[in-house]
Amino acid sequence: MTHAADRHDLIRVQGARENNLKDVSVELPKRRLTAFTGVSGSGKSSLVFETIAAESQRMINETYSAFVQGFMPTLARPEVDLLEGLTTAIIVDQERMGANPRSTVGTATDANAMLRILFSRIGSPHIGPPTAFSFNVPTRVASGVMKTERGGRQETAVVREQVYQGGMCARCEGMGAINDFDLTAIYDETKSLSEGALLVPGYSMDGWYGRIFSGAGLPMDKPVGSFTARQLQKLLHGQPEKIKVEGVNLTYEGVLTKIQKSMLSKDVEAMQPHVRRFVERAVTFTTCPDCGGTRLSAEALSSKIGGKNIADVCGMQISDLADWLRGIDEASVAPLLRGLQHLLDAFAEIGLGYLSLDRPAGTLSGGEAQRTKMIRHLGSSLTDVTYVFDEPTIGLHPHDIARMNALLLQLRDKGNTVLVVEHKPETIAIADHVVDLGPGAGTAGGEVVYEGSVEGLRKSGTTTGRHLDDRVSLREVLREPTGVLEVRGAATHNLKDVDVDIPLGVLCVITGVAGSGKSSLIHGSVAPRDGVVVVDQGAIRGSRRSNPATYTGLLEPIRKAFAKANGVKPALFSSNSEGACPACKGAGVIYTELGVMATVESTCEECEGRRFQAAVLEYRLGGRDIAEVLALPVSEALEFFGAGEARVPAAQTILERLADVGLGYLTLGQPLTTLSGGERQRLKLATQMAEKGEVYVLDEPTTGLHLADVENLLGLLDRLVDSGRSVIVIEHHQAVMAHADRIIDLGPGAGHEGGRVVFEGTPAELVDARSTLTGEHLAAYVTA
Repeated sequence: MTHAADRHDLIRVQGARENNLKDVSVELPKRRLTAFTGVSGSGKSSLVFETIAAESQRMINETYSAFVQGFMPTLARPEVDLLEGLTTAIIVDQERMGANPRSTVGTATDANAMLRILFSRIGSPHIGPPTAFSFNVPTRVASGVMKTERGGRQETAVVREQVYQGGMCARCEGMGAINDFDLTAIYDETKSLSEGALLVPGYSMDGWYGRIFSGAGLPMDKPVGSFTARQLQKLLHGQPEKIKVEGVNLTYEGVLTKIQKSMLSKDVEAMQPHVRRFVERAVTFTTCPDCGGTRLSAEALSSKIGGKNIADVCGMQISDLADWLRGIDEASVAPLLRGLQHLLDAFAEIGLGYLSLDRPAGTLSGGEAQRTKMIRHLGSSLTDVTYVFDEPTIGLHPHDIARMNALLLQLRDKGNTVLVVEHKPETIAIADHVVDLGPGAGTAGGEVVYEGSVEGLRKSGTTTGRHLDDRVSLREVLREPTGVLEVRGAATHNLKDVDVDIPLGVLCVITGVAGSGKSSLIHGSVAPRDGVVVVDQGAIRGSRRSNPATYTGLLEPIRKAFAKANGVKPALFSSNSEGACPACKGAGVIYTELGVMATVESTCEECEGRRFQAAVLEYRLGGRDIAEVLALPVSEALEFFGAGEARVPAAQTILERLADVGLGYLTLGQPLTTLSGGERQRLKLATQMAEKGEVYVLDEPTTGLHLADVENLLGLLDRLVDSGRSVIVIEHHQAVMAHADRIIDLGPGAGHEGGRVVFEGTPAELVDARSTLTGEHLAAYVTA
């Protein structure tokens, strides 16, 4: 007879209504691998992440004391009637690792912490505690009276030159690079401050900056070129000082002092585009001459193990570092060596052995970041937990997907429930259970259209089922290149002095295993050139007030059209400006903070979630008010603004681009924070298609795309090429490779085993030769 405790082998979801889910109910088997499929925007993430995983995490958080909960992120209860049989959820998502310039692969994975302890114990000469090897801790020297509380009494000691040893290089403050300013990009010396001499974004003399500068005693009407040395020093390098302007207490700070704090402490990649362009123009970064880019002080670099200091070790490829560690035989640190060895072997096992520990975390791709997070779970002794993965095959070559599949099955076989949101047929094929959502995207999705085995999915007739065995055949007619883009001596990261001619006027695909040097080649040698438009996978910056209409600039012509039709000003039709509902300030919802309990989000009663004042909603364009227009999906908005009295050609152009990239189902007012990774990248693509570029570079545009949408993407790429543009795509998807006019394959392996061009030519030549890993997999794909 079955024991009562063994009957709970299902996770039951009843009545899930998060985002676009329409009362979804499913039963998921525990200790099995379940794949969630469906077109982009069909509700997969809403069901897996925002319902199942979110509720699991919320319930775990509730087991802590109210005091501890006060320090944790507050999670609202998802919209669902019943969730049963949940186990602890561990989420491994695609969020890029923090863009903090001080964060490296080593600091993000505890490898550096272990190495610091190792060097502090057996490094020779011995220079101090683990902090003496940390590039984030400066050396501090203190003198004076030291007081210590002990057992109710106070002990006092006078200390002289008490040293707290850190490992930070004093010159570059542990950044590895120092910066120099090109002053011609900071100010125009022929103009005065009031004429707009400062060229730094945000420094307008019309607002408070003008008052602060004049209040600090700087001449406003004298050309900056004729400032005295003291005035120029104050303008550029003035230290923060308190001043009073028109009765208001303010702080004056020199322009470069402020830039150093506000812009240069951030990662360049994380900046808004106009600020990034300014920084790239005005600031030159050079390797720090004192530490040689290692970020560490001379003392930290002097301590060695087996002839290598901590910077040498962190600069090694991880697979080589693992081999070097095996040569250290020191009984006193044996447990530490074992732990470090295990961590480094996990890197190699997951296909990241080509990274080095000193690689900045912000430079990892989404797929690399996800696999780096996976590392800590591989050797975990936990069982009976739910692992939730968001497209773990992103950024993986077909060769690496087989390895990832083995890891997912390994987690399952240890007795865990594995939930995977996935589009790649290779990974869907290994699932024990499949939940297919659809039938469409956005409001046309949110229903379970199939639940069962992979075999059943193939016969089900759903969009996913029909496209599961799709194969794109090689192009019959190849376009001929109109020229070449020469790359000579490329040596970024692991590239080995690469010379290659990238064909122009055609669809050229750059392939190779993860870590072979594709991104290094394109971002290092192609992207910086004039006329090149790059659409990468970087996150879209935007708050919950941002939406596709504001991000693409679509709202501007719509507001003007409303204003013109009703004879009022455009600002009324912005929910962030004059037209906003006064109760919720244009957010549509009211957030009630309940201290340590979850924040409650309730629809604003005054505007009923429409975000605008009642008076504004009386103004109409083509029979609709502004709230109704923002609730339209792109496809319907295209019809609405394409004809009749609501015809707005400028809006129509932007909407056509959104429809072109497969976002016809998105509503104009949907918050950007609710979009999936693939949707964000395509939104970026639609926006950047407007830029006048000759060469388009796309970094894995199939990310987050359903098999059925890949066809549309290929059509879009063809249209771009046929309109006279050159398109270069970094891609692993065999359908895109097969559709290319030319392929450049890098390899043969990853890290220092890669970095060379192993094939240049047409896809058919690559298939015939089968000389590379890509060639083998592409041949298997087109002949399947």
